[in-house]
Formats: sequence, C-alpha cells, structure tokens
Amino acid sequence: MTSTQNRFQLSPQTRFLTPDVAGLPELREALLSETSILAKPEDAPISPVLEPQQWLYCQSSGSTGYAKTIRRSPESWIRSFEQDRDLFALKGADTYATLGSLSHSLTLFAAVAACHIGADLAMLGGATPRSQLAQLRALEASILYATPAQLRLLLRAAHDRNLPQLRLIFSSGGKLDEASRHALARLCPNAQVMEIFGAAETSYITLSTPETPAGSVGRPYPGVELRIADPDPLGLGEIWLRSPYLFDGYAEGSSTETRWDGDWLSIGEMGWLDAAGNLYPKGRRNRMVTVADKNVFPEEIESLLMQAEGVEAAVALALPDPMRGHRIVAVVQGDCNPQHLRQLCRTQIGAHAVPKEIRSLDKIPLLAAGKPDLRALAKLWEGA
Repeated sequence: MTSTQNRFQLSPQTRFLTPDVAGLPELREALLSETSILAKPEDAPISPVLEPQQWLYCQSSGSTGYAKTIRRSPESWIRSFEQDRDLFALKGADTYATLGSLSHSLTLFAAVAACHIGADLAMLGGATPRSQLAQLRALEASILYATPAQLRLLLRAAHDRNLPQLRLIFSSGGKLDEASRHALARLCPNAQVMEIFGAAETSYITLSTPETPAGSVGRPYPGVELRIADPDPLGLGEIWLRSPYLFDGYAEGSSTETRWDGDWLSIGEMGWLDAAGNLYPKGRRNRMVTVADKNVFPEEIESLLMQAEGVEAAVALALPDPMRGHRIVAVVQGDCNPQHLRQLCRTQIGAHAVPKEIRSLDKIPLLAAGKPDLRALAKLWEGA
C-alpha cells in the first residue's frame, strides 16, 4: 500500500454524477478545504467543522434511539480505502454508487473513498428502487455500497432487468440471506458480492464471500486481529478486536457496551471462532435476553427466519414476560408460513427461541441508516 495521508482530500479526477444530493456540496467543500466533517441524520446531513485537527464525526440515533457521535481520524478510513484498492483493484476509472443518505456511515464511507481514489460518485439514496436501477445502469456504476435492506428493495423492483456493468457489491449492516444472494447473482451476473461485518466504531471486522461457511461472517479483514474473551465450553464469548481502522472515541454520548483494553476494543458482540479463523457472531450482548433461563440472541433468530423461502426481512423482539423472563415475537416482510417459521426456530435453535407470535408487514420500517426501527416495531405490541 502507499503511505497513508493524515487528512481527507478530494481527487481532481472525481466527478459528482448526482451533484444536487443533500449534503454533497458541503462534503465537497469540506474535502477541498480539508476541514472536519460532521454527518448527522437531518435534512442537511453534512456540515464542515473548522478546527485545528481534521476529524470525521458520524452522528447516529441507532435502532434503539440512543444518540452517539462517533469521532474518528482520517487515517482510520484512509488505511481501509487503500487496502480495498489493493484487494479489489479499485481505480479512478470506477464509478461508485450508494443507496443511502450521507448521514449513514456506510454511505459516507463509500463517498469519501471514491473521492480519495478519484472514482466517479453516484448517490441514489433519495430515489425509488425502480429509479435507482435505471440510474445504476445509465451511469454505468461498477461499485455498489448498500445495506441488505436496501438491496432487497432493489431486487423487488428489478423484475427482468439486470446490471451487467456492476463488478463489486459491498453489503453491510446485517446478514444477506441466501435468497437475496441468488437474486443478486441474476441481477448483477458479473458482480462479486462482499459482505462486510463491522460497525461505525470499528469499520471492517471481517469479510464474507460465497465460500464462507454457513452461519459465519468470514475471516478477519487484513490488519484485523480477533480474540474471544471468557469463552464458554462451546467457545462462545465476547469478541475483541485490534486494528488500524478503529474509531477514536465518542464526541457525544456513550455506550456501556463499548470498552477498551489497551488497544483492543469490544462493542459488546458475542460470538465464536472456528479453527480456520471464521467468525460466527451470535448478536449484541445488550440484545441478549433470557427465556426460561436460557440465553436467546434475537439476531440469531432473525438470521434463521431470513433463510426461509419468501421472507425478505425479519426482526425478532424480546418482550417482558413475568413467568419466563421474556417472550419472543417476530415481524417478517414478504410471504411466510408462521407455523413453518416456528418449526424452523424450534429445530435449529430450540423451543426457547420460538416466536410466540409472528406478524407480517408489507414493509418493515427502517431508520435513515437502512436498519430496522426496533422502537417502532415494538409499538405493534403495546397494550398486548
């Protein structure tokens, strides 16, 4: 890799193919003036901040509504831009596309990465899925960054269209189900799909490819070290990582799940590693609940439900139960047979993980970051 710059800059090669997108003029100005960048979930998502040292601030309300402002150095992202360039032969001739808002860290990462290597940039977050498909084709996008939820909406609108010019899809923000993977292969026959497991605090943790074992999110991204703390007899414990891509800290807010041990960081994820170094995350410790004295990870249930044919998205919720500690309920998007889904949970995880009720929605409500709105979904059971 080339030597890492210590400030974000704008390559003169980069063209903004959708120049009127909210926040893009402000991002361009911040990059040209090398000022700090504040991203926030508002109508004006980007604000330049004048201060002696350049920082990047990502403000997020999160799926549970607790606001935090993440502060990171330019180097922490620039190192991964250059690593990606080497791994995937990224170049100035590429056209990057995104399906989200600049307030979302994945979208902002893609936009700043394009500006760093000199690629063209198309930001399609404000368009309908049908319009996104048309623009991806017309603008000849070759690199796409999106969440699984955004990709599923794109697939629903695809019908008999395809995007042969796409060569690389980065998916992050949740597990991509097999049905969507197969559909993406038809829509984008020349594209390699790379799933990123990470967080706004960590950037990359692992990369998953089609060869990754079922249930795993792949092996560590180059430069990342992983260890499992205090594993139980099955190897399950808290995931800790060390890498050059970590954030600097919270400028506002905090999280009891985010903890440092020297230069090692944990964000409260639980999981295990196999002998080949593949990571199998179970879910966040702060979402883990007990049902009849057994630990349950809602994320594990969600991943299993999305393997069922016809299910486009799924969210599992844990509601208080005076007798069992919690009861599990679920919301699915798409066609589903509740009895089949319950049986799937019973056989694959256990009776304690079976949703007591499964509701179907035409569209699961999402936050600006493209993740399910857990607070809005929990209101479906208020008073029940």
